[in-house]
This record gives sequence, structure tokens and C-alpha cells, in this order.
Amino acid sequence: MVGPVQSTDQARMWTAVEFGLMLLMWAVMMVAMMLPSALPMTLVYAAIVRKAARGQHPVAPTGAFVTGYLAMWGLFAVAATAVQMGLEHWSVLTPAMAAASPRLAGGLLIGAGLYELTPLKHACLAQCRAPAHFIAQHWHAGLFGGLRTGLALGAYCLGCCWILMGLLFVGGVMNLAWIAAIAAFVLFEKTVRFGELGGRLVGAALILLGIVSLTGVIALG
Repeated sequence: MVGPVQSTDQARMWTAVEFGLMLLMWAVMMVAMMLPSALPMTLVYAAIVRKAARGQHPVAPTGAFVTGYLAMWGLFAVAATAVQMGLEHWSVLTPAMAAASPRLAGGLLIGAGLYELTPLKHACLAQCRAPAHFIAQHWHAGLFGGLRTGLALGAYCLGCCWILMGLLFVGGVMNLAWIAAIAAFVLFEKTVRFGELGGRLVGAALILLGIVSLTGVIALG
């Protein structure tokens, strides 16, 4: 998908159609990147649904839970689309939808690296890494309850990963290898035994890479 074309004289805001197309791109991308990392939680929820059905105590279907989770990332897609529109308006993105300035790329890398080391990041990550505990703590009955549980997981997941999504503007929003690398890191953090420690190490590496980027010695776009 090609990003909105800007005037050669001055930057312009997108039309509603352009915004809608870019929003669709972000929404599909968020589903592809984030749904795999929610699989362990979804499997635990599905097991509870099956057990409740056998006991003739039906609960909200797994689809309601997943819908709530994806709804939270849908909201993020709206915000990301608006940010991209602003960045293109100010002409700080390349045609590949990557940061055109070392300062922007470096700032995003340093910000993501620092966030990896914060207590908020690891509080959210802890919720995502403990499916049974999370569902027991955030269980709500009924169809709307299933949606609420999914929304709660989406909120914690968003708190864990939002700034990592900002790194898409470093390697390029349409760079499939870069998208896959970020998605793989998110999955690693949430599911691998040493994922939390690995996240801290990656955070330190991102800070270092961001500092190097600020010098302009390397181009990351």
C-alpha cells in the first residue's frame, strides 16, 4: 500500500479516504503482530469455556474475549494513523514511511529502550506472562464480561508494547522484515522463560543504538 502523496509545494493533510486506508493498514498490521502473543492467554480462556460447557455453566465464548483484545489494538491503530498523518504533514517521514531525521529515529529508539527498563513496562508484562493468574483476576461473567476481560488484556498488552510499535517509524512502516522482528520480540518477551531479562538487555541495546543514530553516523530509515 502506498502512503498518501504530498504536494511538492507544501505538506497537506490527508483526505478521509486516505486516512481510512491507512487506518485499515494499521489495524491489519496490529492484528498480525499482536494476536500471536495473545495465543497462550486465549488458549487458557478457551479451556475454561470448554470446561464450563461440560458442566452446563456456559460462559462468554472465546470470540468475545478475542474481540475485546483486538478492540483495544483497534483504538491504538486509530492513534497510530493520526500520528503518521502528523509526521507526514511535517515532512519527517520518507516515502517508505520511516523517520527521515536521525533525531526522530534516535529519539524513538532511546524512548523505547528506556521504557523497557521502567516498572510500568514490567508490571504490564507480568500480567501478559501469567495467563491463569490474569484470567482469575480479571474474570467477568456474561458476554459483556468476556469483552471486558479481553479489553483488560489488551490494555495491559498496550501498556507493555505501545512504544515498540513506534519503532515501526524507524525501520519503515511497510518494512516486512522490521515488522516481523518487532512481532517476534513481543512474542519472546511474553512467552519465553527469560523474556523479561532479554527485554532489559534489548532495552539497553536500543538506547545505545539510539545514541549512535543521533550522531547521524548510521542511517536507520
